[in-house]
Amino acid sequence: MLADAVAAYRAALGNRLLAAYALGSLAHGGFSELVSDVDLGLIVDDPLQADDFDRIEAVAESEKARGSELQSRLSVFWGTPSTLRGDEVGGRFPALDRLDLLESGRLLTGSDAARCSLPRPGSDELIVTGAEFALAYLAGVRSQASAGGSSLGSMRLAGEGAVEEIRNPVSLVGRGVRRVTKLVLFPVRFLYTAATGRVGTNDAAADSYLEIRVAPAAELVVAAREWRTGAPFDERAAVDLLGRQLVPLYTDYIADHIVRLGALGRDDLAKAFHDWRARLTA
Repeated sequence: MLADAVAAYRAALGNRLLAAYALGSLAHGGFSELVSDVDLGLIVDDPLQADDFDRIEAVAESEKARGSELQSRLSVFWGTPSTLRGDEVGGRFPALDRLDLLESGRLLTGSDAARCSLPRPGSDELIVTGAEFALAYLAGVRSQASAGGSSLGSMRLAGEGAVEEIRNPVSLVGRGVRRVTKLVLFPVRFLYTAATGRVGTNDAAADSYLEIRVAPAAELVVAAREWRTGAPFDERAAVDLLGRQLVPLYTDYIADHIVRLGALGRDDLAKAFHDWRARLTA
């Protein structure tokens, strides 16, 4: 599947495709055929061109439409050396995925020299961009920094849907095990990255979370990790467990990040997290 996608991008971009990498769980481990995304990273030669976004998006949509469930999960991150260094705005390569590229990216084609000069994202940037992602994808709020789409690309905003799913486990379970495990493990991974400055693989993030003396959603995190690797998904038991522990998981994560964002002087994001918590607990 990755080979097909890379061939399609080579045809669309020609010699401007400097390198392509497998990212995410295909690179750092823990891939699950049942629920994982298929993450592909592209480094495209400068200068950034006006039609790059549309061209790259069109190839991604074409590959995702090839028919299989796995193909529909293709997620493409891309940038040029200048955008990846932060010299220019453009592309779609959020800080956490750039860190994943540097730490674990598995070269599929091109020259690995393309990433050698890229700066490592700092912990402050990881916290801020992770918070912006969470607000957009899980709370339906675009911050001013992400409003232009540079950090979120073509991702659909879950909006109020995610808030209602977190509050209503019957609705969430109806979306299937993939959606359930994503909504459970996203905050666990954000907490891990904020505390360590590292990419939060599901296993490492879950282990770290379970080491907390009073983890408000320990049973749910254990179950979600098992569900994503094929353990039986009892919907009735899942509804009960989500109903007891999902909102406490999110309120714990939100409280942690309100403090972190305030310390970074991002009162705008901290206030958005306050408002998000109020909507979850209303």
